[in-house]
Amino acid sequence: MIHPDAQLRSGHIPSDLIPPGTDPRSVVIVHTTPRSWTGPVVLILTATVGTCGLVYITTVAVLSLMQVAATTAVAIKAAVPTLVGGGGLITLALKVPKAPRK
Repeated sequence: MIHPDAQLRSGHIPSDLIPPGTDPRSVVIVHTTPRSWTGPVVLILTATVGTCGLVYITTVAVLSLMQVAATTAVAIKAAVPTLVGGGGLITLALKVPKAPRK
């Protein structure tokens, strides 16, 4: 056998692994299974798809709200002259105090 792992898998226990004074028939070698990458890969894929879905849904919601706001603004702009009772041009302005000069 070329590889030490092959010796252990076949049940041969090298003498340097057995502590002195131990009966070799009472030694049990436990083999671990090879690591499976399925779980971590699925977790990363699920997180990526979930994040992309969340970004998409958020974008759609924001664009929908912007469309509703634009439609509302157009409706208000059309309704203001009728509500005021005149057909004239109405402008809204904010007066901001000037900053004091030094």
